[in-house]
Amino acid sequence: MQTQELARGFVDPVFAAQGVFRAAMWALSRPGRPQELATDLIPPAPLSPEAAALALALCDYETPVFLDAALAAERAVGDFLRFHTGAPIVAEPGQARFAFISNPLNMLEFSEFSQGIPEFPDASVTLILQVASFVDHGFTLEGPGIKGRLGFGAAPLPEHFAARMAANRTLFPRGIDLLLAGAGQVAGLPRSVAVKEG
Repeated sequence: MQTQELARGFVDPVFAAQGVFRAAMWALSRPGRPQELATDLIPPAPLSPEAAALALALCDYETPVFLDAALAAERAVGDFLRFHTGAPIVAEPGQARFAFISNPLNMLEFSEFSQGIPEFPDASVTLILQVASFVDHGFTLEGPGIKGRLGFGAAPLPEHFAARMAANRTLFPRGIDLLLAGAGQVAGLPRSVAVKEG
């Protein structure tokens, strides 16, 4: 029986993980402004290199991970994440601390994921959405980390994205945070940001 070779992780794990972690934190503190996320990872499809880099930098044995249907269908994706991060893969989205979404157009409703509790609002999920591109229009962002207003867009995104984000913001300090990853970049949309169409 042939076995598929496991895709390698970071060549320099400490240096690379620090760089990716820094990019993710800058992205969340500066909502809607994509940060460079350079990586030479070649993960198993359909996991993107950018999403894989975020996984290797952010996930560990204490952070259960949920994979959307397309990612979960590829055994090599789960093997890659378990080997390089130690993170358990969970079938229930509500149990996850990180959720990886390969096709945002078909993703679950935000309410399916953990949104924290009043005593521990940080016990919520971070959604990592794979996108193909970023633009500076489509939505208007306001909130902490943004001076005035900021135009932002990415593709693909879920239907009724602004409405989903508005409902998420009403839960603050509970709620979910989003990292959008693709095209060599990562952009953050924390629970505190207001997202409006136009």
